[in-house]
Amino acid sequence: MSRLLYFDCFSGISGDMTLGALIDAGLPLGELNRALGSLAVSGVDISTKRVLRAGVSATQFIVHEHQHDHDHHDHRHDHPHRSLPEIFTVIDGSALSPAGRDRAKQLFQRLAEAEASIHQMPIDQVHLHEVGAIDSIIDIVGAVFGLEWFGADRIVASALNVGGGMVDTAHGHFPVPAPATVKLLGDAPIYGGSVQQELVTPTGALIVSSYASSFGPIPRMTVEHVGYGAGGHDIPSTPNVLRVVVGRAEGAGHAQAERVSVIECEIDDMNPQIFGVAMDRLYAAGALEVFYVSVQMKKNRPGTLLTVVAPPERRAALADVIFRETTTIGLRHYDVDRECLRREIVNVETPIGAVRFKVAWRDGRIINAVPEFDDCVRLATAHNLSVKDVQALAVKAYHP
Repeated sequence: MSRLLYFDCFSGISGDMTLGALIDAGLPLGELNRALGSLAVSGVDISTKRVLRAGVSATQFIVHEHQHDHDHHDHRHDHPHRSLPEIFTVIDGSALSPAGRDRAKQLFQRLAEAEASIHQMPIDQVHLHEVGAIDSIIDIVGAVFGLEWFGADRIVASALNVGGGMVDTAHGHFPVPAPATVKLLGDAPIYGGSVQQELVTPTGALIVSSYASSFGPIPRMTVEHVGYGAGGHDIPSTPNVLRVVVGRAEGAGHAQAERVSVIECEIDDMNPQIFGVAMDRLYAAGALEVFYVSVQMKKNRPGTLLTVVAPPERRAALADVIFRETTTIGLRHYDVDRECLRREIVNVETPIGAVRFKVAWRDGRIINAVPEFDDCVRLATAHNLSVKDVQALAVKAYHP
């Protein structure tokens, strides 16, 4: 069974929204508290409460720091700046698994590298401001534990609504999304809307960009749990919540489902000899499939439809090949789900030599077992037989 977790970031993402959504989807607060270890007992309490966000019921995750008897300021202001080694020491005080502690440290390392790059300073001089506060450390360490607890085989996220306007940070008054957020999001798809507030925080950007293996619409899945984590603002126009959807990837255990990009264009003005070269170069650039279909185009001209199926991350490179190697001046692309039977190559000994078989199965049952044509041609030539005779020999010799 393949477990899938989907971050639906239609109203952004932050650390506390992530924990609120994971708890709402089933993460036990008691287990989270235990995982935080000494983080959870050093003058800090964590709790949740049900709140409404534009009429949607959601879980708000709250970190409460105890007031000192001798003063009345918040504990986080005692240590507003923490260096990376100090934060690593705090993480080592958690009860995360060794892999979880390593993951949490990697996240803060990414954060420090982003800050060092933005402010042009050595990484050992970076002091983390907002995200160095104990509540943000709890958000990140807690998210690491929560995502480990769900045990998702794959994590996917939507495009991220970053909001708009300006935000006050320890470094000054910055446009949304803040520089650290932009840096951390990398090539994740983002968009702004009518909401003039910071919807994606650096902590949220760090979590989603570190865990999501891809970004896009909800994949085909069977939903088991849904959690809504509340943001700090109640925005009238849209629920300020992060939705986490947990379930099984459709087809898990049957066929391998994957997201692919399809790139297409029609061509009616190219020397036919070029089509073969274009196909070779598209395959060399990472295409999964390339094929041509005859079509009737405008002005009743005969033409050729070029279709390329490719991994989404290869789309830009393949578009470059199409524009460079063909005469088209435009193309279109869209993402689809591709489902393939599980398959492997096995060697089968026949009376005249070895033949490779491509074996495909579903639900543990063999659906297809086909001898490799090239092997059959090679043996047919060597033994002066027809290819169909060698194919029949191979099928007879195959024993699943």
